[in-house]
Amino acid sequence: MPAHKPPRITAFANQKGGVGKTTTAINLAAALAQHRKVLLIDLDPQGNASTGLGIPRHERGAGTYAALAGGQPLAALTRTTMLDKLTILPADPELAGAEVELAGADRREHRLADALAAPDLASFDDIFIDCPPSLGLLTLNALVAADTVLVPLQCEFFALEGVSQITRTIERVARSLNPRLVLEGILLTMFDRRNNLSELVAADVRAFFDAKVFTTMIPRNIRLSEAPSHGLPIALYDPRSLGALAYQALAKELLARRKAGR
Repeated sequence: MPAHKPPRITAFANQKGGVGKTTTAINLAAALAQHRKVLLIDLDPQGNASTGLGIPRHERGAGTYAALAGGQPLAALTRTTMLDKLTILPADPELAGAEVELAGADRREHRLADALAAPDLASFDDIFIDCPPSLGLLTLNALVAADTVLVPLQCEFFALEGVSQITRTIERVARSLNPRLVLEGILLTMFDRRNNLSELVAADVRAFFDAKVFTTMIPRNIRLSEAPSHGLPIALYDPRSLGALAYQALAKELLARRKAGR
């Protein structure tokens, strides 16, 4: 029997908030978890990925902060979800102070990478990291730990400006701290066919980044917006919705791209 490949670690990052980053991390993880073992790490102090998978703030206990600042074994802090193959490391309330606390710590940019090197995480196929909407020390930890970065991008006027900033950051981290880091792809979110601006932004981003832009686009979808308030991924909340179908298509495209070595 062939040895299990090490998990592929993907950071979901964009320094701009409200672009569908957490929605994508949750729902792509859930779509892939139909066939693969996925760990989702909530590295955002807001903890929206934890809430969106049914773990409210008052029930979280120890999580990412305990792993980064306390050195606790990451596998001991993970929680099961309503999907058998999807596990989450929730964001504990103390994570908000981690940036300041880690500023003077040894190997401060490598804390997450060190935690993810544990052999008991080798059974996962994918590890997803939902980053905060900033380029601070927490996001830097994710980029140092990751193999690839997936950048969700809202179809709006300033989209290209934001994505050029994150791509520059990826290049800097690859040069100085993590030479294996590459851009997995750019995902267009909140796409509205009735809106000319959405079409223009999509065309601009594709002209600039070419094959790095996923063919699948995530539409504006009310069911997708409602799902987190019920603590469910869209695959369980409304599997027939346009949002659920889009994330299924994205999961297939992601796996096909990886197989083709793109």
